[in-house]
Formats: sequence, structure tokens, C-alpha cells
Amino acid sequence: MTKKIRVGVMDQHPLFRDGVIFTLEAQPDMEVIGQGASVRDAVRIAQESKPDVIVLDISMPGCGMDALEAITQQHALVRILILSVVADEEQVCAALKRGTCGYLLKGTSGSELVQAVRMLDQGESYVSPSLGAKLLMRSGLNSAGAAKPANRFSHLTPREDQILSILGKGRSNKEIGNKLDLSEKTVKHHITNILQKLQVRNRVEAALLASDRVPQPTAPDRKALSQTRSSGSGLAN
Repeated sequence: MTKKIRVGVMDQHPLFRDGVIFTLEAQPDMEVIGQGASVRDAVRIAQESKPDVIVLDISMPGCGMDALEAITQQHALVRILILSVVADEEQVCAALKRGTCGYLLKGTSGSELVQAVRMLDQGESYVSPSLGAKLLMRSGLNSAGAAKPANRFSHLTPREDQILSILGKGRSNKEIGNKLDLSEKTVKHHITNILQKLQVRNRVEAALLASDRVPQPTAPDRKALSQTRSSGSGLAN
């Protein structure tokens, strides 16, 4: 039998919490093993039930960055997914620095929530695309002294470039592997190289950089473009 992803759900609003639980338990590969309305509940469930992922509303009473950091430090194997109404880039960055693996807004769809939980369970990170632009600005990718994105992209191999374009759409390693007929281990190796070449800290920043990238012609397109220009020059002469 396939192992199910064990999830804890923490939100101070019972009706919203019930909706999250209903969405997750509708998935054949997930089970909600605990729920609560406070940080104390989150710590208790993390300690007693050891879920794979905890979906946590950071706006709960007593749930600040210090509390979040305490949970991630005391229970390193538990992956924290923030589900919040706050779309503030400072809070997102602060949460990620303190060990949070994902950040979603409460206006997200059920399918995106499910995708995020699965990605965290696979050891990956996930941030709502709608927060992408803000996080990109905060990441310092375009700060003075940093290598220009175009230069960093030029160091990618064709396969790495292909993987990055799919990664930019929020796909997991497994989904990338299925699309390109590669093993997850091979995809992970390529992504490690991509992060080093793009000079980013994690796949979230790489995805944001990819989504902000101006599409460039593929190698065949550039060749055709060159031929067209040559042909055009001959006619002009």
C-alpha cells in the first residue's frame, strides 16, 4: 500500500480549517492526522504525531516568527506550509529564513494547496506564484554587483535550460522527470547545477528568475533568423 502524506492543519477559524481538511482528505495519498487552532496545538501535534507537513496559519494567536522558528528547530523533519491572508514580501522572506518550506495565500485553489503539500513532502519548496514578483525583488537577484540574468542563463546546457523552463511553471521533480523521461535523481542533479550556475539559493528563486525571463529564440530559430537576415541583405543589395 502506498504511504500516505500525514498532514496537520492549524487555523483559528473552524469553518476554514474544515475546508482545508476536506480538500486534503479527498486525496487518496493524504490523511489529516491532527488539527488545532493555536501554536500550542501545532507544537503538540508535531511532537506527538510527527506529521510530514503542517499547514499553518501564521496569523493565529501567539504565532509569530519566533514561534515558527521554534517549531522548525525542534521538529526538523516536519515541513511547514504557511497558509495566510498576508501577502507581504517581508513576512514571506522572514518565514522562509526561519525554516518554512512553503507559503500560500488563503485565496489559493484547492488544487494548488494539494500540489504544495505534495511538493513539500518530496523535500521541495513552494511559494504562491502571485507572491513571485515581490519575492524576486527582495531576493537581491537584480542588485548591483550581481551577475546579469542573461549571462547566467548562457551557462546553462540545453537540457538544464529545458528543465528550468518547466521548473518555472511550478512543476515538481517527479513531474519534470515524467515530462522529459528522466529519473527524479537525474532531475535533482540537473537542478543542483542550475542553482549553482544561476547563483540562486533554492528552486523557488530559480523558478522566479525563470518566470521573469524574456523568452529567447531556440538554437534552430536563431539559425533561421540568421538565414533570413542574410537573405534579406542580398535582396537589398
